[in-house]
Amino acid sequence: MAKAKTQYVCNLCGNSSSKWSGQCSACKEWNCIDEIKIQATTNASGKVNRYANYSGDNAIQKLGKISTEQQQRTSSNIKELDRVLGGGIVPGSVILLGGDPGIGKSTLMLQVSAQMAEVITPLYVTGEESLSQIAMRANRLGLQADELDCMAETSVEAIIATTLQKKPDMVVIDSIQTLFSEQLTAIPGSVSQVKEAAAQLVRMAKQSKITVILVGHVTKDGTIAGPRMLEHMVDTVLYFESDGNSRYRVLRALKNRFGAVNEIGVFAMTETGVKEVENPSAIFLSERQADKAGSVVMCTREGTRPLLVEIQALVDQSPLGNPRRLSVGLEHNRLAMLLAVLHRMCHLAIHDHDVFLNAVGGMKITETAADLAIIMAIISSFKNRYLPAGTIVFGEVGLTGEVRPVHNGEDRLKEAANHGFKTAIIPKGNAGKWVKNLNIKIITVDQVSEVVDLV
Repeated sequence: MAKAKTQYVCNLCGNSSSKWSGQCSACKEWNCIDEIKIQATTNASGKVNRYANYSGDNAIQKLGKISTEQQQRTSSNIKELDRVLGGGIVPGSVILLGGDPGIGKSTLMLQVSAQMAEVITPLYVTGEESLSQIAMRANRLGLQADELDCMAETSVEAIIATTLQKKPDMVVIDSIQTLFSEQLTAIPGSVSQVKEAAAQLVRMAKQSKITVILVGHVTKDGTIAGPRMLEHMVDTVLYFESDGNSRYRVLRALKNRFGAVNEIGVFAMTETGVKEVENPSAIFLSERQADKAGSVVMCTREGTRPLLVEIQALVDQSPLGNPRRLSVGLEHNRLAMLLAVLHRMCHLAIHDHDVFLNAVGGMKITETAADLAIIMAIISSFKNRYLPAGTIVFGEVGLTGEVRPVHNGEDRLKEAANHGFKTAIIPKGNAGKWVKNLNIKIITVDQVSEVVDLV
């Protein structure tokens, strides 16, 4: 029998070496090296199999002779989830779902497993709860899950053996951090165990055409616990997000080999589980008061979906020597830059004012198309004047005060028109001939100084 091999693995990036060092040679971080012992796997002849975790077909084939027929996707019966996945679940794919504790990851996966049991054979594997707890949750949610196959197991070898024996169409594992491989001596949840367990499951999924969904915990920094390469090993990485104070959840695709990246689905957490929100724009604007200063509606784009989001700003005289700058759901550095542009190009003396900025509904807006809406919200609050009802704003602002066009302007305006908006303040470069077909008044701006008189 082959002897166990000692390796030194970085618990941050997963880099391994044969000798210990105080600093990781890959990520350059200090005091992050763990000593682990790996039991070498052997083949039928007794020789060490160095490629035991290979996840593909090792036969050489001509690229032109490989079938490129699109695999039939399976619907999850949840439209918002199908949208994020690119149209449904691809057989043999590996999906990683991450999110904060208590956000609803396990609830969503239990609902998906129960609903898909009507058309396929899923297997729900839990490493954190007992089967009685799973049954109690299913009853509380009112799920028709009497025929759902469930299993409580943490050994990845036992899970794979059961899967290959039962041949389910889909396996949900909650969570990847609870699994351990008998080949390693490290504790469950360590970098080496997470990497090894994921590698074996990926190999099984690719060779057996069984869909595997992995639920993963996140660190305090918001990244999935375990090695960063875990996200590289899987086909799709989904994040379940929330601002912590709202019942709404955003499911975002950070990586998708079978669909658009940054596509989002919106859900609402209720007493009966996670419910999809088919019209997020209406939800985000449902509580908006149009006659309030500092409120501006912009149209952002997440993946292929345009969304209407309210931007709120509060500008107030600061009693402090250093005025506060706070943004929620928007980039803080972007706010500082736009305030400098306002002071230089619009001659607004807000250097001694506190500025608070918020994207309503728990949305996180990172695209520059929100620049013009942010500036107009700040001007509105500073002047204590509100924009006319039914006004939509979007556009990118440069350091010299120019207002630049944004991508997919037509889709943004169509989304605004569908929700009853009558006026749009947009960059001049986004005003094409197609705007004549929309029932909406277009006001174009070329410089940021032009919007001061519009408020």
